[in-house]
Amino acid sequence: MHALKKLLGERLHFDWKIVTITIVSTLLLMADHYFALTSAWLPYPWWEYVDRVILYFVIPLAITLFVFRERPGDCGFGLGDWRAGLVLTLGAILLMTPVLWFLNRADAGMREYYTPFVDYLPWGTFVDLLGWEFFFRGWILFGYARKFGPEALWLQMVPFALAHIGKPAVETLSTLIGGFAFGWIAYRTRSFVYPFLIHWFIASFTTLVAAGALG
Repeated sequence: MHALKKLLGERLHFDWKIVTITIVSTLLLMADHYFALTSAWLPYPWWEYVDRVILYFVIPLAITLFVFRERPGDCGFGLGDWRAGLVLTLGAILLMTPVLWFLNRADAGMREYYTPFVDYLPWGTFVDLLGWEFFFRGWILFGYARKFGPEALWLQMVPFALAHIGKPAVETLSTLIGGFAFGWIAYRTRSFVYPFLIHWFIASFTTLVAAGALG
């Protein structure tokens, strides 16, 4: 009996909220890849954008409210430290604008990928990224942060980076830094709103430059 206990090891204890966030977030990412929930009612790419609002915003928020019995503010829903948020948002936009201009003019893969989406700006990127940012920089980040503290910044970056596989290589590689930076801004301000605004600008500006709409 002693040998059997030694072989099996100590009894495992799990935080049920961490388990829920991990399993559900993984399933939602899979569902986004394999299923088209609203394609029967909406044209492409709008059905894809709306699907992501359902998968990455509505479902996680519902779990927060009705399963975890927590407030939306507990997962970054709100303005948080809005003064710091505005400074960081404007600073990031100023910093990223010349970088994005150079990358999107120089990289043929970015031009090919993003040019078809220029007709759906700015609301296409708004709807698409609202769910993404709440999911990664709200629900996952703050859910993990209650257990793991600032280590959650690295943990949320991993699924965010993997979700970019299939996009241009330069963009996917940039998520190693960008995912952490977005997470830090949300963690610092206690809100997913500011990384959402930055991400919205990046996606919209990237599309405009890639399509040659800015000259």
